Amino acid sequence: MQAADLPLIRTVSRPAVHPDGTWAVVAVTRPDLDADAAVGQLWRVPLVSTGSAGSAGSAGSAGGAGSTGDTPRRITRGFRDTEPRFSPDGALVAFLRAEPQAAAQLWVLPTDGGEAVQVTDRKLGVTDFRWSPDGKRLAFLSREPAPGRYGSVEGIAPGAEGPRRITEWSWTRNGLGYHRDRPQHAFLVDVPEVDAEPVVQPVPTAQGPAEPRPTVPEPRRVTTDDVDHSGIAFTPDGGSIAVLAEREQGAGQAFRSILRVLPLGAGAAGGGSEVELGELGPQAIAFGPGGELYVLAQDLGPEGKDFVARNAALYVVSAWADPEPRRLTDPETQELGGEPLPLADGGVLLALASRGTQQLVRIADDGVTTQLTSGDVVVSGFDVGGGTVAVAYGDPGSYGELAVVDLTGAGGGEPRRRTDFSAPLRAAGVVTPTELTVTGRDGYPVHGWVAVPEGTGTHPTLLMIHGGPYASYDVGLFDETQVLVDAGYAVVYCNPRGSAGYGQAHGRTIRQAMGTVDLNDVLDFLDGAVAADGRLDGSRVGVLGGSYGGYLTAWTIAHDHRFAGAIVERGFLDPDAFFGTSDIGSFFGLEYVGEKPERVVAQSPQAVAGQVTTPTLVLHSELDLRCPLSQAERYYSTLKQHGVETELVVFPGENHELSRSGRPRHRQQRFEVILDWWKRHLPVG
Repeated sequence: MQAADLPLIRTVSRPAVHPDGTWAVVAVTRPDLDADAAVGQLWRVPLVSTGSAGSAGSAGSAGGAGSTGDTPRRITRGFRDTEPRFSPDGALVAFLRAEPQAAAQLWVLPTDGGEAVQVTDRKLGVTDFRWSPDGKRLAFLSREPAPGRYGSVEGIAPGAEGPRRITEWSWTRNGLGYHRDRPQHAFLVDVPEVDAEPVVQPVPTAQGPAEPRPTVPEPRRVTTDDVDHSGIAFTPDGGSIAVLAEREQGAGQAFRSILRVLPLGAGAAGGGSEVELGELGPQAIAFGPGGELYVLAQDLGPEGKDFVARNAALYVVSAWADPEPRRLTDPETQELGGEPLPLADGGVLLALASRGTQQLVRIADDGVTTQLTSGDVVVSGFDVGGGTVAVAYGDPGSYGELAVVDLTGAGGGEPRRRTDFSAPLRAAGVVTPTELTVTGRDGYPVHGWVAVPEGTGTHPTLLMIHGGPYASYDVGLFDETQVLVDAGYAVVYCNPRGSAGYGQAHGRTIRQAMGTVDLNDVLDFLDGAVAADGRLDGSRVGVLGGSYGGYLTAWTIAHDHRFAGAIVERGFLDPDAFFGTSDIGSFFGLEYVGEKPERVVAQSPQAVAGQVTTPTLVLHSELDLRCPLSQAERYYSTLKQHGVETELVVFPGENHELSRSGRPRHRQQRFEVILDWWKRHLPVG
């Protein structure tokens, strides 16, 4: 894979399974270099094969074997259509549609044919939604701009808006900007009649201009507190919804939400009841068919700040009269993600991260966990309908596919693939990495992968370090690895202590001890990989990483001078200056590096930048609010001051997510900048 192959990357959304269980709808999205944006549409995917030519996905660019009826097909033609969800009766599929340079709006599409009908026309768009149990209403989330801000009054440009008065600890979000003056609220709207007469606008008469007719139904706001809300869930009777409302925390306390249940009856507006969950910070919620509430929540401790490597656990609240959450899973060993998906016969489906994979699991109401998938898969979304479970997943040969999974866990957990959206990318050329575990200097096992170019001879070797730090590399197809390997580099990458997917103890090891055992682990893995594979040239090595990976790259080159070059990208480089400038600065650094000045300095790449001699490219985004641009500017200037060969590359208009969801042209240019740096400092051949 080369940088120019970015448009071949197809990612798939959480699937929506039709209530009869025979087919699903999924959004397929890709970067488009001509449009310089992510584009995509909805696809209909059969889940029950009617042919006899073998497993689905063995033929055609979109997968599907056997008869034509087994072949996935595109069913919408919008610029970017995403997030499909079926109505309870399966007659409609709702989704989000975004036009170029415009926010996404809510639409509904008849499943028996016909055009999509627009449901909302919100100034700042719609971010999430849910169907009511009777299918007559939709609840959605949308930001509400303060008067005169964000285009709410025509003619008032951003630079002409009034000053902002800030009294809270947090006021910006990476990828969004200021958020306190555009809080995210929950709204309720009636589903339009898709067979009704289209709205036509009257023309002026001799008496004057005509009154415009509304083209979409008017929604009703159901939340009142001017804070961000998330996590919509209808009660089974449709009479109330539960939402997560952000609660202001003090310095050193992680973001936290409270659970509120809001009545939706006539005349109801705001109010509702707060469900006390003790020290838990809820992240996702869902009601079971019997009215029980499943909550995926993180225990942040009595002071609300113990977030480092704390996994979320699944809880159930079964009685509102005594809403004591009952924990069903062990956060010490189980790292759960996604939104709980309740099953008709009890329990829920969730994703479980483990050693670079993400598996689908069923968790019963007594806490018994059954793994439904196995092997090298990364499950990113799932749904169930008519007893059929569909998953969106990636693997070493695909960015995203749709498969059917046995709900009982039978069949060895092998997903039965129904699509092959990544066939064109594989045809362009991809390499399957080799899994490797290296025993470190203190006897600790370090798990990771090695990707090597095809052909004979030795190759210059790049040590690549992930962000987080409580995140991980996984087995899925990864554009960073593939582009570097195509350019002739062997790529070595692992999940050192501090990473996710290996239990909380593994992740908490570097709490207030960053740059210690994590540094040892990445260097030991590099040495072990070179020793294990003669194709890796240990005398020609480079190192690169982003975010926490940028931190550890900068820390590494201050303590180990073997590298011919380094790339420090969007790095957490100056913990002391992180406080008060990052969108998470009020708590992140305080827990990860501590508060004592001597401890902060002892873990600061900025403090040891004068020890660096390695040629270093500092790569950053102009609108990065997670690791602000000032982190890179000061680090670059210090290297410059000490005579280190260095360059600073800044991408305009991008934030912390440039490499994952930035403009396609910027993503391609970023790869070109990276490859040019390695061509000059670590040439192939």
